[in-house]
Amino acid sequence: MSEVSHWSGRMGKRPDVIVVGAGVIGLTLGVCLAEQGWRVQLRTRSAPAATTSAVASAMVGPNFAPRDDPVGIWARVGIEEFTALAGVAGSGVALRRGRLVSRRAGLPLPGRQPCSAAELPAGFAAGFWEKLPLVDMPLYLDYLAQRLAVAGGRMEQAEVDSLTELAEQAPVIANCTGLGARELVPDPSVRPVRGQQVIVDNPGLEEFFISAPFEPAWTAYWPYPDHVILGSSQAEDDERMEPDPALSEDILRRCIEVEPRLRHARVRGHQVGLRPVRPSVRLEAEHIGDARCVHNYGHGGSGVTLSWGCAREAAALL
Repeated sequence: MSEVSHWSGRMGKRPDVIVVGAGVIGLTLGVCLAEQGWRVQLRTRSAPAATTSAVASAMVGPNFAPRDDPVGIWARVGIEEFTALAGVAGSGVALRRGRLVSRRAGLPLPGRQPCSAAELPAGFAAGFWEKLPLVDMPLYLDYLAQRLAVAGGRMEQAEVDSLTELAEQAPVIANCTGLGARELVPDPSVRPVRGQQVIVDNPGLEEFFISAPFEPAWTAYWPYPDHVILGSSQAEDDERMEPDPALSEDILRRCIEVEPRLRHARVRGHQVGLRPVRPSVRLEAEHIGDARCVHNYGHGGSGVTLSWGCAREAAALL
């Protein structure tokens, strides 16, 4: 992880903008602004490696939203950005091929290669192949932090209790606090959705697998060079951060049924994250005191996919 340092401003000047939050949403916006020449201070309670973003499985896409839907627009930007980043050494991004499957039969999707019957595990009725960016989040967050520093941005690890107080310290604020917006704004429409995953050694897998629909528990695995993340689950309004051993065993069982090579893979650990879910992403500007504040939060489980699209739009709002 890059060193988290205090920012005193270039030539003694105060920052042009304070970005609150060091998850993928805040870091990406900080990078966008710093590379446009803004003096950026990123204020964060937790270092990037301790944020929810660090435990994301982080497959970028696919995108099924209508072309004029904001989420669809943001997702398309994200897929393009991460596809380009797959060619950047040290970014933690790689293009991977994999299957997206369902237990329900359905019509083939235009432009996508359907799975043959032999390519569908037992119990699944339909599916298709897709090639998408897969992001190793600890590496990627470190890459963003380094990119922010190179562009002149600075990070300060400190509690933020009030946006009004920040409005006295900079003319522009970007609120990228995820679940923290529930208390900071406050916004009671932001709710936690707990997810749990198991990390194992990679026994030679190169392709990802995801089942749909996303029910309280579904089967998924995402391979990285030396490990595989197995999932997944979602539990609304559950803020427990300790892994549930029974759920871990269930995740392992479901993934092994689909991919037997995982049976003897050594378990490295377990991780839990709280997705910051909201009825819709909040991406809008308002004035707080004399400062302009752009809110950019509520991305649920799609924060990585939407990060670049939302960052570009938030930067335009500023």
